[in-house]
Amino acid sequence: MPRPRRSAATPEAPPPTPAAAPAAPAPADSSRADLRAAVRQARRELRKDLGISTDIERLPLLTWLMFLKFLDDHETVAETSARLRGQTYTPLIPAPYRWRDRASGTRRLTGKDLLAFINQDQTLRPDGRKGPGLLPTLRSLPLGDPSAPDATRRRVVRQVFEGCVCGLTSGAVLGDVCALLDSLHFTSRDDVHTLSLLYEDMLREMRDAAGQNGEFYTPRPVIRFCIQALDPVLGESFIDNACGTGGFVVGAFEQLRAQARSAADLDTLRRTVRGAEPKPLPFLLVQMNLLLHGMDGVRVDRANAFAQKLADYGPADEVDLIGTNVPFGAEVTREDMSAFPPDRQTSDSALLFLQVIAARLRRTPTPAGRPARAAIIVPNGVLSELGVAAAIKRDLLADFALRAVVRLPEGVFAPYTDIPPNILFLEAGRPTEKIAYYQIPIPADRAKFTKTAPIEAVHLDPVLAWFRQPAEGEQAWSIDWGAEHRAAEAAAAPHRAEAQAAAEAARALARELRDLKNDKADKTKIAAAEARLAATEARAKAAQQQADALYWPVFDLDHKNPRAQAAAAHVPPAELAARLVQRAEKLATLLREIQAEVAR
Repeated sequence: MPRPRRSAATPEAPPPTPAAAPAAPAPADSSRADLRAAVRQARRELRKDLGISTDIERLPLLTWLMFLKFLDDHETVAETSARLRGQTYTPLIPAPYRWRDRASGTRRLTGKDLLAFINQDQTLRPDGRKGPGLLPTLRSLPLGDPSAPDATRRRVVRQVFEGCVCGLTSGAVLGDVCALLDSLHFTSRDDVHTLSLLYEDMLREMRDAAGQNGEFYTPRPVIRFCIQALDPVLGESFIDNACGTGGFVVGAFEQLRAQARSAADLDTLRRTVRGAEPKPLPFLLVQMNLLLHGMDGVRVDRANAFAQKLADYGPADEVDLIGTNVPFGAEVTREDMSAFPPDRQTSDSALLFLQVIAARLRRTPTPAGRPARAAIIVPNGVLSELGVAAAIKRDLLADFALRAVVRLPEGVFAPYTDIPPNILFLEAGRPTEKIAYYQIPIPADRAKFTKTAPIEAVHLDPVLAWFRQPAEGEQAWSIDWGAEHRAAEAAAAPHRAEAQAAAEAARALARELRDLKNDKADKTKIAAAEARLAATEARAKAAQQQADALYWPVFDLDHKNPRAQAAAAHVPPAELAARLVQRAEKLATLLREIQAEVAR
């Protein structure tokens, strides 16, 4: 039976005397209905506060409060288990800063006292003594011995709360929310599963605001497809260094967990699956996500992928597998760009991430004896862009085989963008030769995928079968990119040679002109030398432009389905005529309306 939830307004009953107190029963697990109702009510309570006005502010606050309650419930279970084994348990968060010390029972803080305890550097604590408040304490949580079993969890808690704030102005609202969350007990697998579903719902509600910052909620079926296509093996290291709320990290862990047969296997799994996320809110969300999926010990760092110079990456930074959705249109600072070579700098975050991925993907075989692999979701522009983008793609295709490009249709990332994304599959160990393409079709019953009609696993299952055994078909085709690249190189070579020869001649003419000026030669001679130099430089520039025009277009990888193009080109004559008549009628109607408006 679920424990009845106590109203925040109901006063505490006096505690029974020790002599009369019966053995305290273990708290009953909250039912799914109680859990959903409590979270909904907590969100309604938060709307009453004037200090925060949007869900993008309320949901992080609710998340870190749930994080602390969830953590305290797990600490209680661990403490009980240790006591039954006759062992001493050291809590992760010391008293009186645990959830049970401030938000439950007779010691519950309320009103201004609770608000002060949460926020202030010095305040009255639940134990009646003066000391630092909750958030300042958690931000400076001692890390202790780095090799201790709980060192990673301490570091995570500290990093999580470095970016957390409590913007509430009403201690009464905060107290009511804490009372609602205190009525829940996250000690059963069913409750954890229910909370994870509710949590996914809340994440989806934040998608619109997140998309404005280049943070795109990746549909779970797409993540599942990418992980299955990568086909990870236990012992191969995996990372998503732009992990957001942790979809790829959780997906890789769950795929590999089925291969774990022992405690040693689980230790290997926790050690080899990793993530990184620089922004405070997604970092908080991913840590909650890991806890909800039972992934204690999996390391996700609060780190910027652009903080380390590209030239400084070495063998210690390499991994066997990368799965990621690179930020689309995220803000890039000058400091970010300075981590990259001058001729590879760009404000396009997706292109910068491609360079980081190339630097981190191992060139040698994995522990399983297979090539290192990556599944990378990129916007459509990455395929077609030239300039700096082409140079970055040239580096990538020279070092890795672009095995496949899966072309996702419009609406997969609705509602933030309708830009069609693509999934690039890379393999280390050889340069790119043939590239296989697959265009996922729009289902016949809709115009495109949307927020309310999203892409599902059934749309991706045929693609996975094709990926494992590629073959030409209505939706699948391939190009011999290696042959195209060699042909472009051959075509551009004579013009490059001409440009180089002209450039060398221009340097000689520049020296001659300098000598003439130093010798104060006749102005006519100087003018003639200047004309020859200008003509030679123009010839070098024109030859280089011809070489570039022949060579760089091969790095436009935006290849369309040739069968779809053919189908579009062969519209039946009768249908084509009907379309033209319809358009002509619409145009005539519009012209008559304009004519009538002008005549008034």
